[in-house]
Amino acid sequence: MSTRSRRRAFRRLRLAACLLTACTLACSPQQLAERQGGRTRLSIATGGTGGVFYPYGGAIAKVVTDHVPNVEVTAEVTAASVDNLKFLRDGKADLAFTTADTLADAVDGTDAFQGAPAPVQALAVLYANYTQVVTLASSDVRRLRDLAGRVVSTGAAGSGTEITALRILAAEGLDPSRDIRKQSLGVSQSADALKDGKIAAFFWSGGLPTAAILDLAHTPGTAVRLISSEQVLPALRDAYGPSLYSRATIVRGTYPGMDEDVGVVAVAIVLVARAAMTESLAYEITRALFERQPELAAVHPEGANLTLQSAVDGSPAPFHPGAVRYYREHHVWPQ
Repeated sequence: MSTRSRRRAFRRLRLAACLLTACTLACSPQQLAERQGGRTRLSIATGGTGGVFYPYGGAIAKVVTDHVPNVEVTAEVTAASVDNLKFLRDGKADLAFTTADTLADAVDGTDAFQGAPAPVQALAVLYANYTQVVTLASSDVRRLRDLAGRVVSTGAAGSGTEITALRILAAEGLDPSRDIRKQSLGVSQSADALKDGKIAAFFWSGGLPTAAILDLAHTPGTAVRLISSEQVLPALRDAYGPSLYSRATIVRGTYPGMDEDVGVVAVAIVLVARAAMTESLAYEITRALFERQPELAAVHPEGANLTLQSAVDGSPAPFHPGAVRYYREHHVWPQ
């Protein structure tokens, strides 16, 4: 090969390398996998093992892995909403569960996301989280005001429970940093601490039933009481707007020994994705959620609450174009 031919060959190789580098920089991992015909591996940030996010997230991971070609999803145990959205923002997860109030902060770049908003978009509103303030039936704690001066777990640091709990306490007129002795425990650790007499009560924002509370209520010699929080709803709406928080009822019999309905504050749970996810992948994931919804419901009862109509209502984040396409096809997108 002549010197001139070698130079031309070298320039062609260098051009090909530059094009490959440019594609790598410009494309998301999902786009690269799709273009190269490879397998896309995704992670879904959920919550602790004693709550609803983790088993529900595991069900979504299995449904998508089984029914979306060349996609494999793994459910990750996390501290839940705040951390989940930071993982998405920082490229450490692809999908996440979050409460709507935490999602609003992430989109707006406020509170835990001050100056660093998360570029995320909604795929579906899944169900409502119920604010469960749990104490022992033998306790003299019967209303939120009775938590003053007590040791109270407000949820794990980095969780949506913590954000909701601190806002509810403030709406009740209690300063969480001064009027209670705050502990930051996950739901399983909170249940154990309550049973052992280390705390007087704990907050948990979760679906129904929550496994850790169910296990606590089934413990021989232990009876639990749930405290109403519905009275602070007007103050929450004044402070955070009319759409984030709503009233819900935990009906009697939800947990063993629960003999009356309890009115509580509720907040929507949203499945979100990184905004960089391709439209085709977001569409396929959304499609799998609804086509395989009975499989989700078989894992946790909250899966039965996923409907096309409710999925498009209640997210403070914009919806991903891939999800919007699916909802338009099914004539439920609000236009």
